[in-house]
Amino acid sequence: MTDHPQNAPLAGRHIAVLLGGPSSEREVSLVSGGACADALERLGAKVSRIDPGKDIAQVLTATKPDLVFNALHGEWGEDGCVQGVLETLKLPYTHSGVLASALAMDKAKAKAVLAAAGVIVPGGGLYNRHDVARDHVLQPPYVVKPNAEGSSVGVFIVKEGANRPPEELASPAWTFGEDVMVEPYIRGLELAVAVMGEPNGPRALAVTDIRASTGFYDYEAKYSEGGSIHVLPAPIPDSVRDRAMRMAELAHSALGCQGVTRSDLRYDDINDILVLLEVNTQPGMTPTSLAPEQAAHVGIPFDQLVLWIVEDVHARRNAGGTA
Repeated sequence: MTDHPQNAPLAGRHIAVLLGGPSSEREVSLVSGGACADALERLGAKVSRIDPGKDIAQVLTATKPDLVFNALHGEWGEDGCVQGVLETLKLPYTHSGVLASALAMDKAKAKAVLAAAGVIVPGGGLYNRHDVARDHVLQPPYVVKPNAEGSSVGVFIVKEGANRPPEELASPAWTFGEDVMVEPYIRGLELAVAVMGEPNGPRALAVTDIRASTGFYDYEAKYSEGGSIHVLPAPIPDSVRDRAMRMAELAHSALGCQGVTRSDLRYDDINDILVLLEVNTQPGMTPTSLAPEQAAHVGIPFDQLVLWIVEDVHARRNAGGTA
């Protein structure tokens, strides 16, 4: 921490907040970034809000921030690309580094790393989108999702008894890559666990049970008002809660994540099956987002969480780690 007054711990710091960007998750990133920028200003920092384009390196060089708060979501902002630019510019930045970001964003590679570390993940595999559109590659019910998108963009659930797979996968309008992940559909509860990467090891905060009003936790359910109900703490047995939290911590470590992450899990309460679906290295920081909700639940208000994310970068640099 700094020696500044308690109500302005970031006084004298110049922080660039990256928000928006070119991905399919641009709109939610604008809200996330705006909320974080407002918090940083309340904490006393000088804030430069930057909606990055191809000239981001020149813009940051001209802006000369002390630190970059990455509030981008999805492709380019969350997959290691912008992290590589920041490494090249030797600018300290929040959240995970190049490798962890790229790994977590690639669902197939992340699953291989997580499974090797002992995290239980769904079966299935990577298929060409045209093959999946032509015929069932798994027995329904199953889930189809882009291999490298976040926020449940481009996800389809093929229900039991479905005659055809999703035809949209073969459409010329499909923009989410040629390979798609196909996994068995796991019935039950949609759970989320936020993790803070503290110096003595990752710390899971809580478990949220997400109940989507749309019947599926898609982009609209995640980010629109009333799109989903977050039940916190999740009404699950203590043993399942503990398993979910340990699994999220293990996943955070296995992928080499830093800062705050959020793991998404499914729990089949009839067959007692808990699997980890994916790790989000840039979890949402909107008013309806899960990580800030869980932080508040354990006594960390929003501004304090934002402050921790910034101070975590300095703590890692001082300890000799990468930013």
